[in-house]
Parts: sequence; structure tokens; C-alpha cells
Amino acid sequence: MRNEISKVIANTAYQTYEKKLYKEVMEGPIPHHVAIIMDGNRRFAREFGLSPNEGHVKGKDKLEEVMDWCLGLGIKILTVYAFSTENLKRDVSEVEYLMDMFEQNFLKLAKDERIHKNRIRLGIIGQVELLPENVQDAINIALKATEDYDSYFYNIAIAYGSRQEIIQAVKKVAEQVKAGELDIEQIDEELVSSYMYTGNLPDPDLILRTSGEERISNFLLWQLAYSELYFSDVYWPGFRLVDFLRAIRAYQQRKRRFGK
Repeated sequence: MRNEISKVIANTAYQTYEKKLYKEVMEGPIPHHVAIIMDGNRRFAREFGLSPNEGHVKGKDKLEEVMDWCLGLGIKILTVYAFSTENLKRDVSEVEYLMDMFEQNFLKLAKDERIHKNRIRLGIIGQVELLPENVQDAINIALKATEDYDSYFYNIAIAYGSRQEIIQAVKKVAEQVKAGELDIEQIDEELVSSYMYTGNLPDPDLILRTSGEERISNFLLWQLAYSELYFSDVYWPGFRLVDFLRAIRAYQQRKRRFGK
């Protein structure tokens, strides 16, 4: 009985704090573009006696929650790091499970009422050609279903590596120079940015990473030049709204501190 009372008190205190923090954050400048390195699915699973695949499922469920949080806060662009090119080297069975999950979820996104109600355009950044054909087909269905929307943007980095992104941008610029279509003196930041996967979008205002790791892991290296960075020590599946709000509050405090 005492334990139940303690849980109720703790839950009430948490909800009160969450509401207070939410109100505080909504009174400040909201980042236009948030990018997230979703890290810690497997460690979360291990800590709670679950299989790695169960950890990935919980990570997928958390992403759906975060999308709702962004809509509620008015964050127009969300970019998430779902699967790197290095991840392709993981255990075959785990990669196959993830590919099946990606296929199912892209098809689900194409029909998601939230996507259509809020006019969210889906974007995919990465070397899609490295993915199985069924995943590529599901991606194309989701992209086609949302291509006319422009109220919100939801970008998923899959089979993505930022160094590879920069290399392909350099190659495209070099091809133009070689073809005589571009003079070397015309190469500038704006031109190179236009060849990035996110070339049609503003760079992230805030990049956050979960799991306690404090590194970028080959994610948006070109785009993060002026982004605020925030590291949370919570594993991705355990990431709560208050953790997200704290990240945004930190972003707001830094903007005030440096007069941005």
C-alpha cells in the first residue's frame, strides 16, 4: 500500500513538473529544425532483459511519440538518425529485422492520419540504393503519398553517413566544373549546401543525442556548423517529454546568453 501511495505521489509530482516546464518552454523561442541521434535501443533492451529487436521496437514507438511532441510544440522540421551505413555491418539477423521494420513503418507512414492531417512531408536522406528493394519500394510509396505537403517536414536518415554525403556533393560540383558549366570561383557554401540531402531545408537549430554518448557519429557534419548541441544521458526508448523539454530549454537559454 505504501509503495502504491509513493508511486501516485511521484507520478503527480512528475506531471506537475512536466506542465510547468512545458509552459516555460512555450514562452520562449522554439527551434525551427530539431535533429536527433536516437541512440541506446540495444543498451536499453539489455538493461531491462529484452532482446535487441524488442529494444528497436520500443525505439520506434518512442519516435512516434516524439513526432507528436514536435507537432504540439510547433517544431516544423524533425530529422532523425535511424540507421547509418556502418549499421549495415551488424549481425545479419538484426539487420534483416530492422529492414522488415522499416518496410512496415514506411508503409504505415504513407497512411498515417497525423501525416495527412498536419500535411507533413516525408524526406529520406542517405544511400537508399544500399537498402533491400522492398524497403526502397516502401520508401517511394511514403514519399509519393506526402510529396505535396509543406506544413511540416519529417526527415529520416537511413543508410546515411555524413562523410559520404559530403563526398557525393563534392563529386557533383566537380562534374559541373569538368563539364564547363561551373567556374571554380563560383563554388561557395551555398552551392555546396544545395547538393546536400537537406539542401532544400534550413540547417538544424538543435541537435540532440540520447544515451549519454557525447559525439556526433558522422551525422550532418556539414549542416551542424552553427547548431546547438545537447546530450541526454537517457537511452532513446526511455526518453521522456521532460527530457525533450529540457533540451529545448537549454537551447533557449543559450540563445538568450549569446543574444542570438
